[in-house]
Amino acid sequence: MPTPASLSRRAFGSLLAAASVALSAVSAVAGPEVYTGTLSNIAADGFDVVAFHREGRPVPGNARFTHRWKDATWRFASADARDAFAADPDRYAPAYGGHCSWAASQGYRASGDPRHWRIVDGRLFFNYDARVHRTWLADVPGFVAAADRNWPRILR
Repeated sequence: MPTPASLSRRAFGSLLAAASVALSAVSAVAGPEVYTGTLSNIAADGFDVVAFHREGRPVPGNARFTHRWKDATWRFASADARDAFAADPDRYAPAYGGHCSWAASQGYRASGDPRHWRIVDGRLFFNYDARVHRTWLADVPGFVAAADRNWPRILR
C-alpha cells in the first residue's frame, strides 16, 4: 500500500509532467517575434540582412554597426547597411522574424538559419536546415502563402 510520502512524490511527478507539457505547447506557439537563438538577442545569427539583398550572399555583421528593432539587435557590415535597415527595416528583415519559413507554413515556429536562405519577390526567407530548405523550394509560392496565413496566429 502506498504511503502518504510516495503519493506526494507521485502527485508532484504528475504535476511536473503536466507543467512540462503545458510549457512545451506554449513555447511552440508563443515567443519573440524575431528569432535570436536561446541565449542571445542577436538577430539573423549576426549576419547583415541588408547584404542578402544588396550582395546576394550572407555577410557577417560587425558589432560596431548595430540597430535595435523588435527587441533584437541587428548587426551590419557597414554603417551604410545599418542606416538602410534603420530607415526601412520591413524591407530588409527576414520574413517571419527570421524563424523557419517552412515551419511557419506548417503552423509553428522553428529556428531559421541564415545559411539556408532565399530572396523571393523582394522578401528574405530563412529555413531550418538544408533538407528543410530543399522541401520549401519545391513549392515556394504554396509554402509562403500558408506561412503568411499562419504567422499572425503563430505570433499570438
